[in-house]
Amino acid sequence: MGGWVEGDPPGNRRFLDLPGPFLLERGGSLPGVRVAYESWGVLDEDGGNAVLVEHALTGDSHVIGPAGPGHPTAGWWDGLIGPGLALDTDRFFVVCANVLGGCQGTTGPSSSAPDDGPWGSRFPEVTVADQVRVEIALADALGIGRWACVVGGSMGGMRALEWAVAVPERVASLFFLASGAVATADQIGTQTTQQAAIRADPRWAGGDYPPDQAPVDGLGVARRIAHLTYRSAVELGERFGTTVQDDGRFAVASYLDHHADKLAGRVDAGSYMVLTEAMNTWDVGRGRGGVAAALARVTARAVVAGVDSDRLYPLELQQQVADLLGVPLQVIESPYGHDGFLIEVAAVGSLLRALLEETT
Repeated sequence: MGGWVEGDPPGNRRFLDLPGPFLLERGGSLPGVRVAYESWGVLDEDGGNAVLVEHALTGDSHVIGPAGPGHPTAGWWDGLIGPGLALDTDRFFVVCANVLGGCQGTTGPSSSAPDDGPWGSRFPEVTVADQVRVEIALADALGIGRWACVVGGSMGGMRALEWAVAVPERVASLFFLASGAVATADQIGTQTTQQAAIRADPRWAGGDYPPDQAPVDGLGVARRIAHLTYRSAVELGERFGTTVQDDGRFAVASYLDHHADKLAGRVDAGSYMVLTEAMNTWDVGRGRGGVAAALARVTARAVVAGVDSDRLYPLELQQQVADLLGVPLQVIESPYGHDGFLIEVAAVGSLLRALLEETT
């Protein structure tokens, strides 16, 4: 149960070991970091055709492609990367890395610590800025001095924005989608409630549990809570209503049960805790004089987009970023709520294609 572990089939992953010590923003350090990533297309000699795709909370490096050995699920953004698509692999070299603190090959709580046991509760707190510094080291190792575009939605949008603020000279264009510049009380409240559900599972054991005794019940409750924020009330009402199945469950409850079970097979509870806490502490203006001062550093050509039915990252959060960057807000119409940024591939692809045509 849970994420990828050493000895599992690598699938399409490649691995890069970054030497340490790796100092972290909130204190503490890691002796080194292993990064798992996937790529598509061919890098130009000057490295100028590279695009970075940033995954969201429960995503990973497997943006496209079928499920198979090493990949329990199919790609989470199929239809965006490939010949002739928005991220045209005949033109671009596209990279996606599993995030620091994740559980799909990059160093996280389920990874081996120097004593060969899992990090577990000893894994230090990481921030979005820490995650981006790991990605900067990956870009350096790949010979990419400047990304043609950095693309991200939700938690991935946080890292995309951090790239454009932290190292503006290394980002030619920014695609910021369904995210915000700073965590809100509503998001923090939702995510700390999910964390409480995991801690309430007796198998949590303070974060030090055997892989075959993971706190999947608590993680499942966390996923149910989260998934309700990812969809819209309108869509759930139209899709399920108050229908009761033959087994006695409400249809909407059965739907949430399915997503809870599915997550337990590919996500480690410890990583879920680490990554939601990184989202809770997200503030692009921290240490930079506030959000407005931070966004004034951005030199990238930018597209800022949101989903009109998103109740987790409502449009006003993207409007703030768009206004401070001096660009119009692009609104994607969708009944699917926050998940619309993943589902409305045609609309997202159209905006991304237009941005890249202006940039390259």
